[in-house]
Amino acid sequence: MIDLSKEKLELDYPCNWTYKLVVKEQINIKTTVKEVVLKREHSIVESKTSKKGKFKSYTLELLVHNEDDRKTLFEVLGQHDNIKMVL
Repeated sequence: MIDLSKEKLELDYPCNWTYKLVVKEQINIKTTVKEVVLKREHSIVESKTSKKGKFKSYTLELLVHNEDDRKTLFEVLGQHDNIKMVL
């Protein structure tokens, strides 16, 4: 079995990166994302709604400049009070 934790992702930066965000249904995702990415160009598209309608998932795509930028965005998005999960 391959241990993926020991594998390093090799990307050519800058590149477009996609994050999947899960938020409560009533959250304004556009405002929430702008608080994190500020004036960076991005796209946000609704993906799915949970069976009971409590949560929605969105696909966020934006240009990341390097590995640190990509990881920092992941962490900051995950720490935002309105965002329940980042994938």
